[in-house]
Amino acid sequence: DVTFHCANEELCEQWIQVANEQLALLTNRPKSLLVYINPFGGKQCGKRIYEQKVAPMFRRASISADVIVTERANHARDHLKTEANLDKYDGVVCVGGDGMFSEVLHGLVTRIQTDNGVDQNQPDAELVPCSLRIGIIPAGSTDCICFGTVGTNDPVTSALHIIVGDSQPMDVCSVHHDDIFLRYSVSLLGYGFYGDVLTDSERTRWLGPARYDLSGVKTFLSHNYYEGTISFLPAENNMGDPRDKLQCRSGCRVCQHKPSKDTRWEISGWSVIRAEFIAINAASMSCACPRSPKGLSPAAHLADGTTDLILVRKCSRLDFLRHLVRHTNKGDQICIQKSCCYYSET
Repeated sequence: DVTFHCANEELCEQWIQVANEQLALLTNRPKSLLVYINPFGGKQCGKRIYEQKVAPMFRRASISADVIVTERANHARDHLKTEANLDKYDGVVCVGGDGMFSEVLHGLVTRIQTDNGVDQNQPDAELVPCSLRIGIIPAGSTDCICFGTVGTNDPVTSALHIIVGDSQPMDVCSVHHDDIFLRYSVSLLGYGFYGDVLTDSERTRWLGPARYDLSGVKTFLSHNYYEGTISFLPAENNMGDPRDKLQCRSGCRVCQHKPSKDTRWEISGWSVIRAEFIAINAASMSCACPRSPKGLSPAAHLADGTTDLILVRKCSRLDFLRHLVRHTNKGDQICIQKSCCYYSET
């Protein structure tokens, strides 16, 4: 916050005029928004955050908002898929955590594909882009997507980005099994350790953010590992790599340089790894959050068409603990127990 003081009323009026003139130049500012609030996410303060911090800012910016407070899981997703009149809005805003963002993403993308006759069950189907943007007001347990795109999980900062019409493209990954669409992902696909943590934590949602700590300890002590075969297509002619020291920000030169779709799929050399894994992770973004300031893969880019594959082979509890602890500091995540970890951009 910056507060300006001036005893000259005429000069104050000039400041206001200049500020309004600059705002008028921002042609992508939204005028009408559809807002979904999850009252149960995180510390259950989403409704209060919106009403006290965000709604007054939207009113000052002359943005009208239709607000829906969700009453159950997937309420927002189902409403977007079937009932919402999308022609009325310039964007959709979700007030909540990563789960709420996922609901809105699935509802919006599915609605657009259904309206245009696109079969999402076909892995090679060319999806129709959506003209509506998704805004995030953080009010969840980790707010990974908000933290990884904006750089902080502050509701006022996110509201300001929405008001001035900022946008940030993101890669969206689809997951299929036997030609059946399962879900979309924009942050982390986790099989093994992180998948087990999330599965267990769903049973204790009433604990709030603390459920991740409890489930993490239980899963770590279990020390489960899984035998499997991983096939991946290495990225070629890509400007970024998992050891890149350049942080991805708005206007990132790596994300602006996208190889064509045809070129990428003409690469013939699929790599195959068969082993026993404790964790198999694919990070489409850094996955940074307040608990992991740099994330699982600090140099992962938001919109370069690739994902960072992180394979953690079967190792001792001590080595795996070292791997986990490094995610909570600002050290080099890749220089960790090279005998058990493998990073690749795919």
